[in-house]
Amino acid sequence: MIKVIIIDDHPIVSDGLKNLLTNRDDMEVMACYDTGQAGLEGISSLRPSVVLLDINLPDISGVEICKQIRKTDTQVGIIALSMHNERAVIKSILQSGANGYVLKNSVGQEIISAIQAILSGQKYLCAKSKDIMYSHQKGDLVEIPHITRREKEILELVGKGLTTGQIATQLFISPHTVESHRKNLIEKFEVTGMSAVVNLATKYGLI
Repeated sequence: MIKVIIIDDHPIVSDGLKNLLTNRDDMEVMACYDTGQAGLEGISSLRPSVVLLDINLPDISGVEICKQIRKTDTQVGIIALSMHNERAVIKSILQSGANGYVLKNSVGQEIISAIQAILSGQKYLCAKSKDIMYSHQKGDLVEIPHITRREKEILELVGKGLTTGQIATQLFISPHTVESHRKNLIEKFEVTGMSAVVNLATKYGLI
């Protein structure tokens, strides 16, 4: 029996997945959780075969959840579920330890195929995400940049329209330091200005 845990904060999605899997004789949904922390505790206590993981949870990011799972469990299969169809998002979650990636608007059979594939030792990408991974578009990030806590603070303030001087005053740092962080962010995101950095950071859920 394939034992499955669902971690998703959207009841419609969670109920749909549960109905899909409970109709099969070879699968059992052990529990459903709507936060990352509850899901991590459930994985630790229930020891499922597979975790269906929404990567945009209210408390912990999917990337961080995957990393935490992999610190103690290298065997459980993790299938990331998301509405994001960006190459950088897919690559980031797979590098963090997920075995598969399925877009939430995929058909139900893709979920079944993903579970079967990862349990046989394969990586799995749904049809749409596979196309995305192999068709790099101009302007796409290759992977999501890592930003520091300070860079995140500055990004959020830039997004609110604050100037370098205002940011420096609010964070109790020098304008030169703010400008240095801005320069680093522009380089990390491979763009020409902070407005593009803010747009990408928002798009990828970094702020």
